[in-house]
Amino acid sequence: MFTVRTKMNHIILASSSRYRAKLLDQIGISYRTITPNIDETPKRNETATNLSTRLSIEKAIYVARQQRGTVVVGSDQAAELEGEIIGKPANESLAIKQMQKQSGKKVKFFSACAVAKLDRMNNLEVYSAISETIVEFRKLSYSQIANYIRIDQPYDCTGSFKAEGLGIILCAAIQSDDPSALIGLPLIKLIDLLKNFKIDYV
Repeated sequence: MFTVRTKMNHIILASSSRYRAKLLDQIGISYRTITPNIDETPKRNETATNLSTRLSIEKAIYVARQQRGTVVVGSDQAAELEGEIIGKPANESLAIKQMQKQSGKKVKFFSACAVAKLDRMNNLEVYSAISETIVEFRKLSYSQIANYIRIDQPYDCTGSFKAEGLGIILCAAIQSDDPSALIGLPLIKLIDLLKNFKIDYV
């Protein structure tokens, strides 16, 4: 039997995402959340992998500077279709358009995580990692897309894709080294990163 043990009271999740919080709950990590106030606008010519890596690091550092001595986890996800970054749709109309573009195609999802800690001497330690997932979508009709969007309402999901919901029905195949990455936080990578701060959970 596995026993969850932590070598500190908690970590901080630099996110307001309920999906990421549920993933930490899943593995028994003690944490609290603080929402980082950073600009998430992509830089000119920035790739999806660079964007997700940069933002995960910026989120972790932003909160670490406010909470000295505590390990902070930042995470971000971006998707890419034919060289174009795909973000969160925010509303029904944009979600339908995203899914129509993705229908019958392969989309790359990049889920990055970073851990940061600022000590009392102002020394900052940061470690990051990224997981790539390739999702091949089925050829979808308008009614299939509209019904999915209406039921799952994935407006806060990258690429309008809620893998833990009905979104899985839209897939022909998924290639990934971490099943949690699509939900927004690559737990396998995160557990390895936390070991840099001598935090172990099993």
